[in-house]
Amino acid sequence: MENKKYSSYAEIERDLEILKLEKEISYQKMVLSIDKTKESILPSKSATLIGNIYQKVFSGTYGTILKMLIPYVFNWYLNRKRGD
Repeated sequence: MENKKYSSYAEIERDLEILKLEKEISYQKMVLSIDKTKESILPSKSATLIGNIYQKVFSGTYGTILKMLIPYVFNWYLNRKRGD
């Protein structure tokens, strides 16, 4: 990098302002990149909606019965004879 020779304080101030703006642009790009990464990692609204529906279905008495019944149905399906 070559040392720049300035002839006035105005030139120095202008270059400092340019560097400050470049720094701010780089910072904003980094923040935007982080936000996009968060959006790609976090579940979408549809996944959240499915989770809420799951909690409502499997809560209470009906949910308790389903929770007890599902393993039996699953085992029956795995252990059934192929010819049936």
